[in-house]
Amino acid sequence: MEKIHKLNVVHRYEKRSLLIAINCIAGLSILFFGYDQGMMGGVNTAYDYYTLMGFGHKGADGEPVVDDALLQGGIVSVYYLGTLVGCLIGGSIGDRYGRIKTIFTGAAVANVGACLQCSAMNHEWMICARLVNGWGTGILNSIIPVWATETAEHTSRGQFIAIEFTLNIFGVVIAYWLEYACSFYGDGTSSFIWRFPIAFQIPMLIGLMAGVLFFPESPRWLVKVGRESEGRYVLARLRGDTGADREKAEAEFQDIVASCELERSNFRKQSYFHMLFGIGSGKMHTGRRVQLVIWLQIMQEWVGIAGVTIYAPTIFGIAGMSPAKRQWISGLNNIFYMFATLICVFTLDRIGRRWSCYWGSAGQGIAMALAGAFSYLGQQATNNGDASKASAYGNAAVSMVFIFTSIFGATWLTVPWLYPAEIFPLEVRAKGNAWGVVGWSIGNGWLTLLCPIMFGAIGEKTLYIFAACNAITIPMVWALYPETNQRTLEEIDLLFASDSIWNWEAEKNFKNLRDQNIYEHGNGSKEDVESVDKRRGSVVRGTSLHVEDSKL
Repeated sequence: MEKIHKLNVVHRYEKRSLLIAINCIAGLSILFFGYDQGMMGGVNTAYDYYTLMGFGHKGADGEPVVDDALLQGGIVSVYYLGTLVGCLIGGSIGDRYGRIKTIFTGAAVANVGACLQCSAMNHEWMICARLVNGWGTGILNSIIPVWATETAEHTSRGQFIAIEFTLNIFGVVIAYWLEYACSFYGDGTSSFIWRFPIAFQIPMLIGLMAGVLFFPESPRWLVKVGRESEGRYVLARLRGDTGADREKAEAEFQDIVASCELERSNFRKQSYFHMLFGIGSGKMHTGRRVQLVIWLQIMQEWVGIAGVTIYAPTIFGIAGMSPAKRQWISGLNNIFYMFATLICVFTLDRIGRRWSCYWGSAGQGIAMALAGAFSYLGQQATNNGDASKASAYGNAAVSMVFIFTSIFGATWLTVPWLYPAEIFPLEVRAKGNAWGVVGWSIGNGWLTLLCPIMFGAIGEKTLYIFAACNAITIPMVWALYPETNQRTLEEIDLLFASDSIWNWEAEKNFKNLRDQNIYEHGNGSKEDVESVDKRRGSVVRGTSLHVEDSKL
């Protein structure tokens, strides 16, 4: 393929080896994302940092005392304002100029932000730097899951995204333990303790910028912009270019072409405003999809993970842990968290997105409620002078936090990032995924801003709020979120064709469309319809969703 540069890895690798290569470079971006998320937890406790930024001082026990919780939380949360803006920019660039150019742009902007952060001399400078860094991260987060999802096979999309988010938590682990090691540098007052960990993200971003230029564009985006010969070639290399693999790749390619035609016939104009309110999307119902992904990402943060990731030492302090003990326990918790994400690699494509959320919400809610209860009992025992009971309750509270993060890593960590990349039409997939990042930015920014205030005002009762949020998500997912597991990206347009918001109506409508299509384009027999799940035949080609002639 002469239009694709000879140094592109698509010429060297094929099938699973090419998918692994793509997910390695995507994983580098996700590793940076995790590192960037976990980094501020240690930075906030560095003496030179909190005195330079002006929100705290050193207490009598040597630990930081926060004088201005709003400023501390604001510096952390302004990053999420940046990601909110960045993801909208990234979605537009991604749909117009492609996935590869967008990834390069995001890495370049994030690199500028990282350089500004590690050289910051006051809180105004740091706020601006965090904002720029957030822009770059938002661009990357809007496009990386889309690129990975569009290149993966429908039978293993969840597995590949889950592997990437194992790297995400590995980034959190690296950030934590690097900062823990740096805390022992000198007499503890050097700016190196916080500037070096911030600068450590720069090599990751430079590697991402250099590496992604040698990787293939999404075959679906290539088809969307009319570069069908390139799209067919890349897809053939991804699925296999010989025998039965070639036939499957060609069938998938024809489904993509048919889906593009179907979407164009239903879209009039799809700016972010149009998408938010579903204007001009006909039976595609983009407005409903936007609401689903925004609220899924907001709830991902409000089940408690944002508070645990950044403020784990505070939670362990409430549980009665000493300052030294709470630091290494927080790091150990992150390691458990990382290994728990591997569970999702093996379960997400087997039990599906909905059941992953169900058991995750139930386990997380119980763990958060018990963590709050044990923390309260531990404080009561401390006040009564019963050191042995206080220690026992404190350890129980810590174990509940460990269980919470492990269950989250196995369930809710991945699903809200995978779902937005799956459910949007190809015409606006990058913009659609950007709406998911908007929800994540709102949920994360809102929570990180409020967490110091909530912990200061109501202590362990904050954990009960997280438990209640977990309970809310179970009926929310059951009623509103259709299952996307084992369905091609092209079939999912039909899954959202129903005018009803309820999941059971969406599934019923999808079955009707599928059966109708098999009757019209198959042999018309009852056996043909009943065996469709086994045959995995296309339900896209020949389907019409025009508003004016649909009988849906």
